[in-house]
Amino acid sequence: MFLGSFPPPRSRWCMDFFYPNLQNDFWRIFGLVFFADREHFLTPRPSDGKKVFDRDQIVEFLREKKIAMYDTAVEVIRERGNASDAHLTVVTPLDLRHVLTDDLPECRTLITTGEKATETLLQILGDPQLAKPPIGSSVGFFFAGREMRLYRLPSSSRAYPLKIEKKAEVYGEAMKEIFG
Repeated sequence: MFLGSFPPPRSRWCMDFFYPNLQNDFWRIFGLVFFADREHFLTPRPSDGKKVFDRDQIVEFLREKKIAMYDTAVEVIRERGNASDAHLTVVTPLDLRHVLTDDLPECRTLITTGEKATETLLQILGDPQLAKPPIGSSVGFFFAGREMRLYRLPSSSRAYPLKIEKKAEVYGEAMKEIFG
């Protein structure tokens, strides 16, 4: 299960799904990792031809790969009205135990995409012994009655100072470990 922080304001969305901001490279990274094509999940919008993410194609792909998507928070305050996590306050974190017990009982892997998501997840897990893994690494832990693994990947935001190809390389290494 991939865990991000929280979507940007709705005015920045190009689809009604996770990582909806066209300026965020998450789906481009997935395109590079799984299809060697950064535009794999982009499609022309019928109304004006402008490229947007293809929600249906993304959902089908995620179902096929058995990849779940959630946010680490269900209620936040965006203090500056922008997409920056630096000015995001978590009001209500995700009830991860409920999600893992009721919705995803077979889930054994959590993947955070960015600093805020990682920090929020570690607070949710509440284990002071669980250390934040370095970017591109993983750690094992026990939660919700099962052994799990946490991968910390770089933020897919263009504000994060790493080229998309390097981000895709890091994501790809994690996907190889997870999927074999």
